[in-house]
Amino acid sequence: MEYKKFLIKKGLSKSTIEAYLYSLSSFQKMFEEINETNLLAYKGYLIEHFKPKTVNQRIQAINSYLNFIDKDKLKIKAVKIQQKSFLENVISDADYNFMKNQLLKDNNFDWYFLVRFLAATGARISELIQFKYEHIILGYIDIYSKGGKVRRIYIPKKLCNEAINYYPRNGKSNGYLFTNKKGNKLTPRGVGHQLKYFAIKYGINPDVVYPHSFRHRFAKNFIEKYQDIALLADLLGHDSIETTRIYLRKTATEQKEIVDKVVTW
Repeated sequence: MEYKKFLIKKGLSKSTIEAYLYSLSSFQKMFEEINETNLLAYKGYLIEHFKPKTVNQRIQAINSYLNFIDKDKLKIKAVKIQQKSFLENVISDADYNFMKNQLLKDNNFDWYFLVRFLAATGARISELIQFKYEHIILGYIDIYSKGGKVRRIYIPKKLCNEAINYYPRNGKSNGYLFTNKKGNKLTPRGVGHQLKYFAIKYGINPDVVYPHSFRHRFAKNFIEKYQDIALLADLLGHDSIETTRIYLRKTATEQKEIVDKVVTW
């Protein structure tokens, strides 16, 4: 399929290409012809059945195809996403510290380090499972993403030293850090399920314990201690600094605590 070749040439990831092809297929099943009327009807259908973020992803996919067939004038406008004035479901410092201390207490060092690496690097879970022993020696890992972009994720020196002391003594001086009992690299889904298990075991709200929550914790802690939003955007791998600005906001819990403290009238 020529369109698929077009997407591959643009350097899009496999998952993005699959999403674009799925969106196009969805449109073609509903409408026989690509024209303004049908495109607007499709947009209306999306708005009615999906969340704004998904709507815009589908619209982006259709617009990409319109570009491919030289019908840019028919491109659909994205819907506006109203941002919340607070962050939701971010693990607190207290819960994070409690969880890692309980993992240490239970001698569950593999998961202690996984939680530590998530919170101390700001890595996405898809990036974290690529970490190898060699990277803690270097103190960083370079992640290559779509379009040939390179994102360098730094590993704090203190964490590197801890990991270097632990892994060789447990038979791991090369290869992936986070593996299952068979030695295979962990999966994002598997990590998510196990973190929920620990949340329930340790009496922490499961809604705030998921891989990306620790990335939020990293960003919140970083911006509180070093107010450089541009640097944080680079560290997180955000294309736009506007995406990073959400970390200047308080969580809903933090907002309530401030209101309770300030509003005394």
